[in-house]
Amino acid sequence: MCDGKLTRGSMVASLTALSATPALAQAIPAGSGWNDDLVTGNRILADQEILDGFGHLSMRSQTNPTRFWMSRSMAPALVTAADIMEFDLDGNAVDPRGRAVFLERFIHSEIYKSRPDVNAVVHAHTAAMIPFGVSATPLRPLIHVAGFLGETVPIFEIRDVAGDATDLLVRNAQLGAALARSLGAHPVALMRGHGYVAVASSVRQCVYRAIYTVVNAQAEAEALRLGTVKFLTPGEAKSTAATMAPLVDRPWDLWKTQALGER
Repeated sequence: MCDGKLTRGSMVASLTALSATPALAQAIPAGSGWNDDLVTGNRILADQEILDGFGHLSMRSQTNPTRFWMSRSMAPALVTAADIMEFDLDGNAVDPRGRAVFLERFIHSEIYKSRPDVNAVVHAHTAAMIPFGVSATPLRPLIHVAGFLGETVPIFEIRDVAGDATDLLVRNAQLGAALARSLGAHPVALMRGHGYVAVASSVRQCVYRAIYTVVNAQAEAEALRLGTVKFLTPGEAKSTAATMAPLVDRPWDLWKTQALGER
């Protein structure tokens, strides 16, 4: 810590100290339906500056597909095992115990309801994503680690569902269902003036997609300043996605070390 500012070194030290607390180090109860990737994923996304004080990560229950797990309403960098809560697919907390829950939990519940192939969801407000959701320039893959984006990235326009008097937040099941329809079978959808959502079959793959979607957006914005851009063809996107999918543990191990100071 220097002059009141949080440096990367001090953040790693703080997160390492938190990871040693009983709340995070405690054994995951047998049959609980979740694992510690959910806590680690929150820390990684915060450390990689995908999530800040807002945004959230969830995972579908491994024992009951009609339930999912996410933290109570709090900053992702501070999440521990003690903060994880179980929800049903209507967005209701199973055992709230007075804990605050995320207003936009319906993003997660409605995607899980409509996409049985999805086991993890990230919602983030990362600034690099916003221009592609509010302009006529589409987000397209141009680097091999983002081939999963495919040919198109849909944009959820909340005005089409609820008019122009909303606060842009997905605060109920109707809006969550509309977002899920916009997402369709895609791995990523932009949310106009708000952020984006990424989905995957596992927490690790979802974190990978959330991070490299932003990396691709940053690279595309820079490339467009230089002139005409050669994007991945549909064939290249499909091939690179297939190549990279089995390799998500490699960056995960690096990101985990950076975020928690441990492997």
